[in-house]
Amino acid sequence: MTTGSVFGVEGRVALVTGASSGLGRASANFLAKAGARVIGLARRADALEAWRAEAGGETAAIAADLGTMQDFEALVADVSDPFGAPDILVNAAGLNLRQQADKVTAEGWRDTIHLNLTVPFFLAQALVPGMREKRWGRIINFASLQSRRAFANGIAYGASKGGVEQLTRAMAEAWSRDGIIANALAPGFFPTELTGPVFADKDVSSHHARATCIGRNGEMADLEGPLMFLASDASAYVTGQVLFVDGGYTAK
Repeated sequence: MTTGSVFGVEGRVALVTGASSGLGRASANFLAKAGARVIGLARRADALEAWRAEAGGETAAIAADLGTMQDFEALVADVSDPFGAPDILVNAAGLNLRQQADKVTAEGWRDTIHLNLTVPFFLAQALVPGMREKRWGRIINFASLQSRRAFANGIAYGASKGGVEQLTRAMAEAWSRDGIIANALAPGFFPTELTGPVFADKDVSSHHARATCIGRNGEMADLEGPLMFLASDASAYVTGQVLFVDGGYTAK
């Protein structure tokens, strides 16, 4: 196997949640560019169509609100229709309400935990039979700096992302012997809709850039290599791990 082929995903079927924006959109683009057949899943149909026009390649879009999703078996039937059962799942959809701890509502807590932690598990659980049949699968969750660090107004989000880190290890324990490996990417500060308030304040964004070892915040291109590693045969003996793509933020 050559270096190029070990990182290849050509012909694989990938499902990316949150594909209409941010890290999900970037992930979907990287996979499509590499030759995967990509199903993008998000709430906004118009944004998904804009993503498809941008991505090129073999893509399909499914508009669904994961924030209220309960019937994951039916969803899997829908996402398997365009290209067959997914080989790769990228759980990139997320919610961060930025509520101060004293003002967190029960509804806000439930919504955050549901989208950031509950959905990644039950969607993966529903896709596992198809991956198990092929003896090959890649589950890529999105953790966060807040999996390890506490930030202001992030108690619900941080709890959910701490859960994602442990969920990833538990998925690896459950399914790796079936050829299904589970890992997580934990991005630093990248410019997305979720981090809009950070980048809108130059002092805050500069503070986070200085907090890295490299001296800058993330750019979308920084995500491509780590994502393709975890989505391909290159990571065949790596499972249950969280890869921090943060410029050394957590090293300091």
